[in-house]
Amino acid sequence: MGQTTGTIRASSFIFIYKTPAPHFIFNLHPPSPSSTLVRHIRNIRINFPFWNRTLGADHFYLSAAGVDLSSDRNIVELKKNSVQISCFPTSSGLFIPHKDITLPLIHSFQLIPQSVNDVNFTYLGYMKLTAGQTPSNLIEEISVHPEFIVEYEPVSKKENKKEKFKNSRFCLFVYGSDMTWMVEVMASGCVPVVIMDRPLQDMPLMDVVDWSEMAVFVGVKGGVKGLKRVLDGIEKSRYERLVESGVAATHHLVWNAEPQAHDAFHMVVYQLWLRRDTEGDGGGDGGGWRRVMVGGG
Repeated sequence: MGQTTGTIRASSFIFIYKTPAPHFIFNLHPPSPSSTLVRHIRNIRINFPFWNRTLGADHFYLSAAGVDLSSDRNIVELKKNSVQISCFPTSSGLFIPHKDITLPLIHSFQLIPQSVNDVNFTYLGYMKLTAGQTPSNLIEEISVHPEFIVEYEPVSKKENKKEKFKNSRFCLFVYGSDMTWMVEVMASGCVPVVIMDRPLQDMPLMDVVDWSEMAVFVGVKGGVKGLKRVLDGIEKSRYERLVESGVAATHHLVWNAEPQAHDAFHMVVYQLWLRRDTEGDGGGDGGGWRRVMVGGG
């Protein structure tokens, strides 16, 4: 995938527009599409030939929260046809699985690999919550169970938090809350458990990695008893595979200041390549997707 200034040779276009700084937090609905975005798409439709060729199917755009639905024709074509790249997790209804992409979580940490055989686990599961987060019934059940430990950020000592999740067989995440530290726990050998209230289709790099091979997904309905039943039922051989796959996958989920081979940046580009429009595959010179920037401030 390369970049070209020749619009005839290009088979993909990045759609750029300015959005207000996000002022919402986890799992809150983003604002509806603005009239500015509608006008911007309309201007591109009028001033450039590219959009009308495919109604936006050879375009992709970045939006931290995703673009909400609208009855306006321009937004309908953007949502239906163009590839949306947004932050994980997304709000319900703002992600189209066969088309859209979520970015691997950005979280800086020091990688200290650890073998599963080196640890005598103290806890079955460790959960870290954001200060001010309202606990659900399940979280309250987990917090009083002797085999789990629940802490709220900011914890008193950073090292204390790391020691606790490294000494836990599993690290628990509630889908829609703070999941930025998931890659860190995977790298340390703690298997992530995602507690969800609906099927997940927006995990980062779903075209590249098999999340069922490195994480456990559990519904909320079974309560703490159901959660413990699932975790206790994981055999040692499968647990070791989950750990090994998670450690290996962190290389693809980490962002680097200068992109490195097979890191998060290159995996996102690869996903874009997988979603390229078949009519544009190859082009006139045998290449894959190329991109030319359209739009502006």
